[in-house]
This record gives sequence, C-alpha cells and structure tokens, in this order.
Amino acid sequence: MKRRAFIVGLGGGVLGYAVAARAQQYERVRRIGFLLGATEENDAESQARVAAFRQGLESLGWIEGRNIRIDYRFAAGDADRIHAYVSELVNSAPDLIVANTSPVLAALKQMTSTIPIVFAVVNDPVGQGLVASLARPGGNITGFTLLEFEVVGKWMELLKEIAPQVKRATLLFNPVTAPYYANWLRQLIATSNKLATELTSAPVQNMAEVETALAAVARDPGGGLIIAADAFMAANRGPITGLLEHYRLPSIAAARLYPVEGGLMSYGPDTADIFRRSAAYVDRILKGEMPADLPVQAPDKFEFVINLKTAKALGLDVPATLLAQAHEVIE
Repeated sequence: MKRRAFIVGLGGGVLGYAVAARAQQYERVRRIGFLLGATEENDAESQARVAAFRQGLESLGWIEGRNIRIDYRFAAGDADRIHAYVSELVNSAPDLIVANTSPVLAALKQMTSTIPIVFAVVNDPVGQGLVASLARPGGNITGFTLLEFEVVGKWMELLKEIAPQVKRATLLFNPVTAPYYANWLRQLIATSNKLATELTSAPVQNMAEVETALAAVARDPGGGLIIAADAFMAANRGPITGLLEHYRLPSIAAARLYPVEGGLMSYGPDTADIFRRSAAYVDRILKGEMPADLPVQAPDKFEFVINLKTAKALGLDVPATLLAQAHEVIE
C-alpha cells in the first residue's frame, strides 16, 4: 500500500515538474534586437513606431520586463552607426532582430544567416537581393515593405494636381541609403510623360548637396520636389523642410511629418501601423515558425496629408477634390 502511494506520489511529482518546466520555458525572457535606421530615440516618428511595436507585442502576450527584453538602437541614417550597431546586436546573439531601412537589413544579411530577422519599412527587398521572393522569402529574413512602384507614380500625379504650374519635378534621394530609387525612376518617368511633366533626379549624400539641389530646382520657374522615403531624408527632414520654405518649392513626401513640420503634403503608408503588424511575425517566429515560410507583406493603411497653410503661402489653390481625399488637413 505504501509502495503504491509512493509510486502515485512520484508520478504526480514528475507531472508537476513537467508542467512547471513548460511554464518556465514559456516565461523565459526572450531577447529582441531592435534597430531603427532612420531616426533618433527622441524623434516623434521613432517614438510612434516603437510605441506601435510594443502595443502589437503586448496584444499577443509579450510584455517587456516579464517575458521579453528589447535592446533598442537608433542609427539616424548614419552608415558608421548602422554597422556598429549591427555588429553589436549580432554578437549579442538575440532570439530575433527587428530591422528598419535597407542599409540596416543589408548589413544584417551580411553578418548573420541564422538569427531570425523581421524587417519593417524596407523598399524593394527582392530587387535589392535581400529576400528570394515576396511569397517565399527563404533564409532567415522576412517582413513588411514600405512602398510599391504605383505609390511612386502617385506622388507625381498629386504634385501636378495641387500645383499645375509644375513643369519639372525633381526626385531628391540618397543613393547610399536608398539605392532602389535608381530603378524606380522608370515608374516616375512613365508617369511624368503622361502628365507632360519633365522628370529629373538629384542624388545627394549630405545637406550641402541638398541645398545645392534645391537651389537649382528653384532657379527656374515651374520646379517641384519629390522627397524620397529613405533614412537620410528622414533624419534630415527638419533642415529639408526649412529649405523648401526658403526656396518656396511645392513638394510631396511619403511621411506625414513633412507637412506637419511645414512641407506641402505627403502620401504614403502609416509606418507606425507597419511596426504594429510586424509584432505578429515576431510572435510567430518566437513560437517556432520559420522566417522562410512567412511571406513578405505590403502596407495596407495609407495617409494623405495636406498642409493648407503652406499651400496658401505658396499661392496654391488646393482643389476641393484633393481636400476631400485627404486624411488630414493642417490649417
């Protein structure tokens, strides 16, 4: 009788140990490296992205300080910082890395083929050779893109609609932080031909070159500016919007913070929403799924913002049709 009781007690102990072990495994603190390539920690856009990512994780049961730890890094479009932070994060061997911007993802791809990577807000990952395909990315990388070719063409259409006098639109981009724009110019050229608008490009790598480029656009009447969505532009958007005001140039950008800070308008994805959605892939990978099996996803929420005060300062009469389409009008 005593032997039977001992065996039953032993079995219960083993069962209890197994349950406790599973609970302990679930509650094991998982480590995530989080590298934003574009903005500083105290930047409003950066804070919105981090907050959205945290909210997405919390909705799935991942709470910082309880079962997950996130190591944040902010590169602010600086190539040296990017490589230093990538090396630091990879060498710390986290369970997963969240990567933002093409230069960050490219550096990570060179550094590790084993740590799972979820990217957020990266353009043309297939064209850049960062994943094999959108449907089957392969390897250790998957994530969420920012723009499609059609959006780039849409910028031309909106710029022409709000400022019909624009006869020459210039795409301002950094070929180091945004190499994909050299290919995307084809889409812009096709759109510009339909709109009877000349398209030029201004590749720049520092603010001195930006000022020279904007001065050249403003030198002849009929100039407008398209500001690329890339890490360098985001990190310098304050000085850029100041130059736009100085040279009185109609412009369009992808991020809403441009018109918020004085630019004319923006059209592009809600980047905070992309980071919120990326939390779902982090959750699935931490629970055992492979990045190679998770298709790359495109944005599904867009924002169109017009700064009416800036439009009036530029002498533009904004069509009612555009105002009706806008998600936000700044007055």
